[in-house]
Amino acid sequence: MSVEYIPLVMPPAARSEPALWFAFQRSQLLVCRGDNGPMVPECRELAEHGLNPLRSLYLGTYGGRHCYTAEVHEEAPVPAGWQLVGLRDMFAQVEGTLAALSGRAFQIIDWDRNHQFCSRCGTPTVLREGERARVCPSCERVSYPLISPAVMVLVTRGREVLLARKPSFAPGRYSALAGFVEPGEMLEDTAARETREEVGVEIHHIRYFGSQSWPFPHSLMVAFTAEHAGGEITPDGVEIEEARWFDCAALPALPPSISISRRLIDTITRRLAAGEAVIRDP
Repeated sequence: MSVEYIPLVMPPAARSEPALWFAFQRSQLLVCRGDNGPMVPECRELAEHGLNPLRSLYLGTYGGRHCYTAEVHEEAPVPAGWQLVGLRDMFAQVEGTLAALSGRAFQIIDWDRNHQFCSRCGTPTVLREGERARVCPSCERVSYPLISPAVMVLVTRGREVLLARKPSFAPGRYSALAGFVEPGEMLEDTAARETREEVGVEIHHIRYFGSQSWPFPHSLMVAFTAEHAGGEITPDGVEIEEARWFDCAALPALPPSISISRRLIDTITRRLAAGEAVIRDP
């Protein structure tokens, strides 16, 4: 069952009660070992467990408990009963809101670490009061957490879907097409351009499906469906090494269930197999 998360910027005046601490060594999260999977440590200060964070920021409340994100030194010893977990593993083992909060925690602490100095004049930056930002006291340039929007598109042709393989994929695994949004583009423009560039196919009837924050390292995945409008599959040989049409009842190995790509493919192929509309109106 999902627990409510309320994002906030201003921390409580005092840490009078235990809070949840999303503490990272590089990109790995320090968690407690639980019988049912990883548990986010709960304490007033990480120093109670021998950890002195290099930096920390307030995140808001999760289930009524205050939450902080922190970076600890990469050589700091892991406290007894704790372990390091990658975010992908965390996503697969905890409920959705906590998984998303873990990703948010990493993105925010990673942004803070990478924006200690102004990119325009080199002056050390300071946190801006009242919002999630760092400001340069010299030239007043403001830096906000970076989000890189990326589009994913599942192209259909009758009962078939177009799936492709990147060279980095596990053997036999296919997924929907995807690519980052370029300056000046609308999301639908990106869907059409990426499909054309990667596999040489034209699309139309582009419809929004859903979105997912993807903190690897700071993406927002926006998923669409589209119909084949023409062209034969011609992989570009760089981003895509192979692409094929697959019948909705005979799919290859697919991405893990934690990703929106799997939800997109599962949902659309299930509807195709049942003869239903690919995208339903609200």
